[in-house]
Amino acid sequence: MTTTGVRGASMIMRARVLLALDTSVGDVDSKEAIAARLGVSGETLRLVAKRFAETGGDVHATIARKKRDLPPVPSPVTGEVEARLIAMACSQPPQGYARWSLRLLEKHVALVEDIPDLVHSTIGRILKNGTAPSPEEVLDHPATGERAVRGPDGGRTGRLCPAL
Repeated sequence: MTTTGVRGASMIMRARVLLALDTSVGDVDSKEAIAARLGVSGETLRLVAKRFAETGGDVHATIARKKRDLPPVPSPVTGEVEARLIAMACSQPPQGYARWSLRLLEKHVALVEDIPDLVHSTIGRILKNGTAPSPEEVLDHPATGERAVRGPDGGRTGRLCPAL
């Protein structure tokens, strides 16, 4: 595992620590010498050895990532919240403003009681994902020349010609 194959760097590092701490091959160097040779801290050595003992000597369980104890926290943004936010962004901006900005939307979302408080970056991500046209929409109307195709690097590749 430490010499062939494609593994994560942390997995390889934990495998090397286990090999260095293996007492079945003879005497083991001091923890300071092992840490210096492997380029890890003494705390890493302690944690890998502790996890090896906790898993009952299961090497794979020690080396692999640990499973989460708790499930991930569900997002406060549901379909209804997203729809209300999009409707707010498509409505007329407040008096004195020419258009909605993300920070202005953030302030107005905080005033609405049944929508959870969202930061402007989350609002921007919701609006970008919710209102972005699908690739089919962009390619269905190439003759209009109103949309540009983006390349893999995000740069513009130019207008689509009507023949497409």
